[in-house]
Amino acid sequence: MMEILIYTGTGIFLYLLTEFALKSMEKLHGEVLPYRNIIFFVIIFMLAMILFPLIQMIYGPPPVPS
Repeated sequence: MMEILIYTGTGIFLYLLTEFALKSMEKLHGEVLPYRNIIFFVIIFMLAMILFPLIQMIYGPPPVPS
């Protein structure tokens, strides 16, 4: 149950962080970026590929059901 809460919280954090980063890039660019959805996906995907394995290393592999 705890893993569900950790991964859900992490997903929400990743979404908010990605949205902030994308809006910051758009502010620097001066307008809405073309292909915004693809850029959003790439950012959140890369962050997830870094953060989720890190969480698994910290908490260990999930228990095997018997």
